[in-house]
Amino acid sequence: MRLATVSALACALALASACTTSTAPRAAGAGEAAPSARYTFWRPAAVLEAKEPAEVIKSSTPADWRPIEPENLMIMELANGGQVAIELVGDFAPIHVANIKALARGGWWNPASVYRVQENYVVQWGLNESDKPFPASVVKLPPAEYDRGLAGLDVRPLGYPDSYAPMVGHAGGWPIGYDPENGRAWLAHCYGMVGVGRDLHPDTGSGGELYAVTGHAPRQLDKNIALVGRVVEGLERLTAHPRGTEALGFIKDPKDQIPIRRIVLAADMPAASRPAFEVMRTDTETFSAYVTGRANRAGTFFRVPAGGVDVCNVNVPVRRRAS
Repeated sequence: MRLATVSALACALALASACTTSTAPRAAGAGEAAPSARYTFWRPAAVLEAKEPAEVIKSSTPADWRPIEPENLMIMELANGGQVAIELVGDFAPIHVANIKALARGGWWNPASVYRVQENYVVQWGLNESDKPFPASVVKLPPAEYDRGLAGLDVRPLGYPDSYAPMVGHAGGWPIGYDPENGRAWLAHCYGMVGVGRDLHPDTGSGGELYAVTGHAPRQLDKNIALVGRVVEGLERLTAHPRGTEALGFIKDPKDQIPIRRIVLAADMPAASRPAFEVMRTDTETFSAYVTGRANRAGTFFRVPAGGVDVCNVNVPVRRRAS
């Protein structure tokens, strides 16, 4: 299957002053956008308040982090001994994620391979039904889980303009785009995000073929493909590989593909050997300080703060934790 691409319409940006819109889902932190502000722009006060992102992380407390549940952590073990850890998110694509968990628990990918490495775009792996029959529990034609209702999401607005969505921010530790007017929200195709490979519309992909974003965020894919998670560790195991020479980066000779030994859920691994991670919460003042620091880099290296940041440049911190 191939990733479908479409041209995204860039929203009009107000360049002279902040636009206003309906009240945002939740207030931003100190030094950030007020709830009624759609966009904010460079302000000296924000620069003066900014701390380096690394300093914010270092001074964070345990309450600023949430654990990744073993049931939502998928481990891909490569034949060369490398390991890739993926956090799954069921709130946006529950049927696709359920399929992925069923395939992992059934050993369906054991073995499979990474068969596509495209420069500045994606790495793709897996199998499809023509390679191996699906388990009975897999939904072969899931609905298009490309967005969801905004209700129920605790959104922290980013506070800066975006070219692909009316508004952007974070919810539950995930980068999202959203539209307050129609009440819809969707995950953003940022670096490391994992999506479901599919054929042309109306195909939605089963979950048997997955890809990870490895280049400049291809946000034109937002709301066109089901995003199901993100790589939290080991993405370099997939990108440090010769690019595929066929169209779209497919690897021509199977012997040059990256063999996968198995894909398993951490919940099904022995507790003593399963990796454990935690993600910075995005509903705290600590995260607001982190965003301010990403938008207004200071320290001894930066001379001119940008005064703004892209949602995909606010890479939500993830770290290993004691099991």
